[in-house]
Amino acid sequence: MPELPEVETVVRGLKDTVGGKTIESVKVNYPKYNLDNKSGWAKKLPGCRILDIRRRGKNILIDLDNDHTLWVHLKMTGHFYYFPRTDPTGKHDLMIFNLKKDRNNLRFNDYRRFGRIRLYRTSEVLSRKGLAELGPEPLEISKEDFVALFKRTRRMIKPALLDQTFLAGLGNIYADESLHAAKIHPRRATDTIPNKQLLELYKHIRRLLNKAIRNMGTSVDSFAGINGQTGRFQKYLLVYGREGEPCVECGTPIVREKIGSRSAHFCPRCQKL
Repeated sequence: MPELPEVETVVRGLKDTVGGKTIESVKVNYPKYNLDNKSGWAKKLPGCRILDIRRRGKNILIDLDNDHTLWVHLKMTGHFYYFPRTDPTGKHDLMIFNLKKDRNNLRFNDYRRFGRIRLYRTSEVLSRKGLAELGPEPLEISKEDFVALFKRTRRMIKPALLDQTFLAGLGNIYADESLHAAKIHPRRATDTIPNKQLLELYKHIRRLLNKAIRNMGTSVDSFAGINGQTGRFQKYLLVYGREGEPCVECGTPIVREKIGSRSAHFCPRCQKL
């Protein structure tokens, strides 16, 4: 599933291409697709101008000038593509937005069809379930609040980092990479980690997320930006997806263990429990 850097890459691409434009028409190519479109809200979009596009955790919020916001979650395989209108429509192009005075259109493509697009009033959207309970943004939280967050709970740190109500936007890739950089075992209890090491984790999470955003995210499965270009951060991964390969720090083989319901990649020597 796309994580914070991948979603931020999509948001920035959308701002550069469709920000400020007016929706001319909308076509839904898969009526059974779960778009929360039973009330026919897609028919209300033509004539609306896109005022802003923002991110909250792994969610995309497209604000329109009629006090409504399109709330998009890409899930596993959702994509936005900005392609010429003359390009053939693919069978996985589930929703197509034609824009006024634009030779391209915006397509929501999702071959597994788990992604979601919903429409709510802008003043209410952040209070909806799925957004209201999200934790702080890792690129916005202060280091003092970050340390306090870990100190007031006792749980294994890897599941905590994946919990969107604890910290919004992280997933397997950046949690594994950040824990390795801070030399913290993924099973370590949150409230047993010294403040100094938590500050190291804070620093590395922010460093890795910003570096991934500069490299347009990580493409280890199907992620691509709105122009179809894949990300570049995968070449900087030191533990994620490298099971059995030597740790770049000490040469010990990277291991992969199931912690909770998710896999964790780590170096058993550098990240001692």
